[in-house]
Amino acid sequence: MTGVQAPAAVVMVRPHRFTPNPETAADNRFQSVAAADMAQAIAAAAHAEVGAAAARLEAAGVRVHLFDDDGSRDTPDSVFPNNWFSTHPDGQVALYPMYSPSRRRERRGDIIDMLKREYRVRQVVDYSGLEQDQLYLEGTGAMVLDHVERVAYMACSNRASREVLARFAAQFNYEPFAFDSADAGGRPVYHTNVLMCVASRFALVGLELIPSPERRAQLRARLQRSGREVIALDHRQIGEFAGNALELGGSDGPLLALSARAEASLGPAQRAAIARSARLLPLAVPTIEMAGGSVRCMLAGIHLAPRR
Repeated sequence: MTGVQAPAAVVMVRPHRFTPNPETAADNRFQSVAAADMAQAIAAAAHAEVGAAAARLEAAGVRVHLFDDDGSRDTPDSVFPNNWFSTHPDGQVALYPMYSPSRRRERRGDIIDMLKREYRVRQVVDYSGLEQDQLYLEGTGAMVLDHVERVAYMACSNRASREVLARFAAQFNYEPFAFDSADAGGRPVYHTNVLMCVASRFALVGLELIPSPERRAQLRARLQRSGREVIALDHRQIGEFAGNALELGGSDGPLLALSARAEASLGPAQRAAIARSARLLPLAVPTIEMAGGSVRCMLAGIHLAPRR
């Protein structure tokens, strides 16, 4: 079960001109405004954070395919590759329709070519043409996938369409589980993966951010039916990116990759629940978090079978 849910390899993108993206700020309440005179220092810090995070993951036994983005295509959010593609144990790769025009430029043929070269890819399913119809589904940011039970959890937002979710679920054989969410100000949460993480034996979930008591109970029950312990996160912890985590397969067993800020927000009982099945691996990415995403957003998990 752990191997299905927790990939042992990831794709990461190291940006050379990182900056919080003004084009995505309107619906991303986790994002910070960067001072213009700090642009060079912010870009350098982000470049260093990605390199250090990749090195820590590799030291823990995770295979990291690290790509560089020189910034020539004006892709300020390229550090978050999990939004434009996903991979699946049956050999399929999906390409997704992106809400922000600047994010559509993040799609890279060389990354897909690497996947085909290093892993067994039988089909690439491309949903990106739905951008012309103003229909969006930003990958494993918009969806949190339970690869074992084959459930696709999705908080509806500008970036997550029920219609595209239905298409994905039919093509990839997942049960769609869509729900509404609301932050402290009553606005929809922009990506599902900032409010929940589904690991092999537990799930971190910001249940407080689901306004419907009935839907909240249904979500808890669906996760519990899969045999997972539900670890509830409060509004404050979601704001510290505690939900933006990813279970990975390391050389010494399962790891939970998350940011140092997220790890610091967890309480003793929550840490103990996680530790029963995975080792916490906090990564320091404070500059990257200015863009409104954290460690999980930086990791595109590879669920494909390796060629060798």
